[in-house]
Amino acid sequence: MLTKIYSTTLLVLLQTAVFTLQAQQHEHPVWKAVREQPATLHVDGGEQKFALPKLKGAILQSSQTIASLQQTNGDAAFDYTPVELLHKRDRNLFYHLGDINLRIKKSTDTEWTSYSTAADRHDINALPAGQDILAAADLTPTLPNIPVHVSRTWKRKGDDLILQFDIHNPTNQEIEIGSLGIPLPFNNNLEGKNLDQAHAHNVFMDPYIGMDAGYMQVNHLHGKGVSLLVLPEENAPFEAYNPLNTDPTPRSITFEGFHEWMIHSKAHAETDWKGVEQWNEPTSKILKPNEKATFALRFALSPSIREIEQTLVQYDRPLAIGAPGFVVPLNNPAKLFVQYEANIKDISVYPHNALTITKNKNTNGKWSGYQVKGNRWGRARVTITYADGKQQTIHYKVIKSERDVVNDLGNFLTTKQWYENPNDPFHRSPSIITYDNEVKRQVTEEQRAWYAGLSDEAGAGSWLAAMMKQVVQPNADEIAKLKRFMNETLYGNIQHKTGKDQYGVVKSLFYYEPDSMPAGTYSDSINYTLWSAWPKKEADNIGRSYNYPHVAAAHWVFYRLARHYPHLVSEESWDTYLDRAYETSVAMVEKAPHYAQYGQMEGSIFLIILQDLQREGKTREAAKLESLMRERAEHWRTLNYPFGSEMPWDSTGQEEVYMWSDYFGFDDKATVTLNAILAYMPTVPHWGYNGSARRYWDFVYGGKLSRIERQLHHYGSALNAIPVLDAYRNAPEDYHLLRIGHAGMIGALANVTEEGFAPGAFHSYPSTLANDGITGDYGSGFYGYAAYAGTYIVQHPEFGWLAFSGNLTENKKGIQVEITTAGRNRIFVASEQLMIHAESGEIAKLDYQPKNGDITLTLVGSGDNNPAAHLRLEQDSYEVVGIQKNEQGKYSIPAGTKQVKLKRVSR
Repeated sequence: MLTKIYSTTLLVLLQTAVFTLQAQQHEHPVWKAVREQPATLHVDGGEQKFALPKLKGAILQSSQTIASLQQTNGDAAFDYTPVELLHKRDRNLFYHLGDINLRIKKSTDTEWTSYSTAADRHDINALPAGQDILAAADLTPTLPNIPVHVSRTWKRKGDDLILQFDIHNPTNQEIEIGSLGIPLPFNNNLEGKNLDQAHAHNVFMDPYIGMDAGYMQVNHLHGKGVSLLVLPEENAPFEAYNPLNTDPTPRSITFEGFHEWMIHSKAHAETDWKGVEQWNEPTSKILKPNEKATFALRFALSPSIREIEQTLVQYDRPLAIGAPGFVVPLNNPAKLFVQYEANIKDISVYPHNALTITKNKNTNGKWSGYQVKGNRWGRARVTITYADGKQQTIHYKVIKSERDVVNDLGNFLTTKQWYENPNDPFHRSPSIITYDNEVKRQVTEEQRAWYAGLSDEAGAGSWLAAMMKQVVQPNADEIAKLKRFMNETLYGNIQHKTGKDQYGVVKSLFYYEPDSMPAGTYSDSINYTLWSAWPKKEADNIGRSYNYPHVAAAHWVFYRLARHYPHLVSEESWDTYLDRAYETSVAMVEKAPHYAQYGQMEGSIFLIILQDLQREGKTREAAKLESLMRERAEHWRTLNYPFGSEMPWDSTGQEEVYMWSDYFGFDDKATVTLNAILAYMPTVPHWGYNGSARRYWDFVYGGKLSRIERQLHHYGSALNAIPVLDAYRNAPEDYHLLRIGHAGMIGALANVTEEGFAPGAFHSYPSTLANDGITGDYGSGFYGYAAYAGTYIVQHPEFGWLAFSGNLTENKKGIQVEITTAGRNRIFVASEQLMIHAESGEIAKLDYQPKNGDITLTLVGSGDNNPAAHLRLEQDSYEVVGIQKNEQGKYSIPAGTKQVKLKRVSR
């Protein structure tokens, strides 16, 4: 698939190839159209520079909007604003720091009227400055016909910059401010930049839409250095986060778009967002005759991403930390810790009884601790009201138990999505095919060929998820169907079986070639004139490396089943499936070398395959695979930012790049990669953003509602969680890594419906706030959960003993943890830096004695789908008492064993 640039609708797919060339060689057509409009920002009118202890910048004389905002002692080439586009973005409708959007209604009006300082820009009237006031202006000239008086002040407060708006009602009737938004256009436009330039110059932003406790973090792409924080200063609760789609700056895979901080949003909720339940209750502000209201934001710096929460405390802002986070399984209550200088006056839950909040008896002095128990599936909002009047909202998602979610998923995939059509002209039967949950129908035709073609991420996503489900919960009925898919459809059609291309993987089984197909094959209602309707030659192309990990993972799953569950898979020997996984891994490099230079999504499967080859004594195959992967890693080692992609910027190659860099001891590249992940994978008290790795274009490639938009828990969340949790296991005192890693991992389950439908992601636009309609590329993220999710047991210095994906109790006998992951097959004991794997079988409970390190595992009784356990310990510091390791480094536990003891042998 070629690098693409697209707008908010599917029509842009037709323009992709043209836009790509224009982005690389010529000016984007939008800019040509903009030049025909008169310049209204009047950049040539001069600017006023200012310098504060931590921030410096420039304010345009004509508009008093920010022309530049930099760190006072930072890199002179780095700017928080898109300063390089200032002379392009100097016309009407382009937003700048200092603009304001309003929707207003007089008491005699029935409709809202919109006003914006960017809509019809005119020079402002400057007001006197002095002392701590850097610049002030009467905005009346650039808000024609507005019934209120609006002034703006830029001022210093301590070390920080304050943006303040004063709104006065000079009339003799009440005026309602139905919406008030403050645009925050930061420098997140990557257009025309390579990875070095983007990481040096650009930022990504993530919101905590938490009312008075809300904030926005603005991070360098490289993840190092300070983070800019936007905080409520006065009457500025972060109520909603609204995309500024009227800004003409071309949105694309290199530019997500700008957003505004919304203090009031009632007018939007009644119009553009009507019928959509918002994160927070939409509000408005009534201005009585001659009343004045002030609204202000503060711009401050945190020393680093990891110190954002500490900085919030220093600024006397309410701080909430969830353990493990804000996705709450019904069988696994979470903990909430709150710190603020004012006492908590009230805690309420919406919807009523969706959660039960119970205060902990023993709480650290500066923290208020609570248990949060989920009572019913769905979104839930906790509102904390403090004694000083501030309100904080914390956003939860209650899901079924991890085990039940995965069971529902497997059932949905192998029933509702099971495609059986012996006459299918594209040889897709039998298979698990893309599903449209809005119309309750399988997707057998689409103008984007891969959707219906069982390959690429959006086509392979569903069958990949069904395959990976068997790693954590093998099911005989589901496996029986997957055998047919593997033998009749995948191996021989998706994966070529002819000649030298035996292990090549095609881009799509579905294609558009009406002249060679029977009449009626294609629907007249679908527009097949776009580039994405691939002809057969393009669909048969085996040169896209990103298709290979899906297939390699499928072979690996069947290796695992045949190795440990031979009563479920016995048609081929386990080594046949492992050989196929190996050959597919090699083919990825040899048959798709161009894209293989990049890190692949799910690329960590190749490391898993290598390690299994090594354990199984396949030294020749292991040596070749390791050599091929080392060549790739050596190439990455030469790059400053080694996670390139077919896209100009991406958030999926980091997974594999980190894992191989770590494996080969290229610690500098592993660190660079991890830091970049931390820049776009935040921890905030909101289930949708917490641990959600940035992705904003795959609704175009894997969604039904096709637009550029920040996706919540796209597959990148669980994939990026893989290196984050790996790094945590190497540094178990770094709880920041554990929190975002676990949040990203369970994010793979967060959007699965009660029925088991799994969408590609959740739409963050306040006009939608819902799952996407089709399954799309979900499976890549579920791979991460199935292959790596585990229970993490830690002793936190402030919060005490905690279990992430486990129910923990502490008493005189020690620590007992009920294991609640779907597979119940991985446990990490942080104080021992011990990772326990159940390669087969399940662990129901862990008992741990911190004083001497003794561990007792209670095993789930073996049955038809749950044979005797095979345990593997990653560290040599422990051994299983009374059982010798086999040649594969595993402990084979006799059938019927109820408990297994682990003993520390070294430290």
